[in-house]
Amino acid sequence: MNEAETKPRLLVLLGPTAVGKTNLSIEMAARYGCEIISGDSMQVYRGMDIGTAKATMEERGGVPHHMIDIHDPDYPFSAAEFQERARALIADIHGRGKLPFIVGGTGLYIESLCYDYRFSEIGMDEAYRAELNAFADAHGEAELHERLVRVDPESARRIHPNDRRRTIRALEVYEATGSPLSEQVAGQKKQSPYELCIVGLTMERKILYKRIEARIDLMIGQGLVDEVRGLLERGYAPGLFSMQGLGYKEIVGYIQGDYGLPEAIELLKRNTRRFAKRQLSWFRRMQDIHWIDVTEANFSANLHTIRDILAGKFIPDPE
Repeated sequence: MNEAETKPRLLVLLGPTAVGKTNLSIEMAARYGCEIISGDSMQVYRGMDIGTAKATMEERGGVPHHMIDIHDPDYPFSAAEFQERARALIADIHGRGKLPFIVGGTGLYIESLCYDYRFSEIGMDEAYRAELNAFADAHGEAELHERLVRVDPESARRIHPNDRRRTIRALEVYEATGSPLSEQVAGQKKQSPYELCIVGLTMERKILYKRIEARIDLMIGQGLVDEVRGLLERGYAPGLFSMQGLGYKEIVGYIQGDYGLPEAIELLKRNTRRFAKRQLSWFRRMQDIHWIDVTEANFSANLHTIRDILAGKFIPDPE
């Protein structure tokens, strides 16, 4: 028996926001006996439904979904916790004779799971972390991020300037080791503990951006402003990691009177377009992805293409 035959199988569907992962993944899961594990860093939070574009229970069509609504918004969820939980879920799903299926757009989470990324074992330096938080409070996230640019430009390129938590962690690793986090990551062997089949969805940029804008208009119509206001009223502070997510930070600014609703919507659309671009850049650097251009909205044709990929990889053609 070769090594591939001893590894558990893992199906992955990734792509930028609004490319169409949700509907396609549910149809794929129903056809191939999958249980879906969300690879999204924000869908773990309860009460954050509209802004994270969670599929409703009706939309899920009876397909089991995991890693959704597992924490309150004040919980500091991390890629390391995602990796640990997802590994346990994969083993459990296999044990029940089903195929685990990762679906999402958070590049670090998906890559760390697929290729057994070993997170730095450097412990937290509470004093240094407090110093960095105080610096960010006084000078802003952009200035904090600039400190990372000076010592670890590669990590800075992959971490959004508003992501204070990951910026601080990268600075913390550099302070403790004298070595950039990016060099430590690059030095790891990207070997997977799974027999992988990774499908990536891409789309003509202009069409994707139109889909993003339409989705945001839909979110506003579904009550995104009320969702964010409700979170604030329940005591979830604007500075929380969860509240810095797309759709939440922009609407918080509107609710706090920093700008009007039209400006908030345009800001959200702009930030989401930029986010989609960063997602694609991350995924393009990953290996083993079978890319499908879904610019032409032919659901049946796209499913047929995916069926051929899976049949050639490790799933018998069900038809």
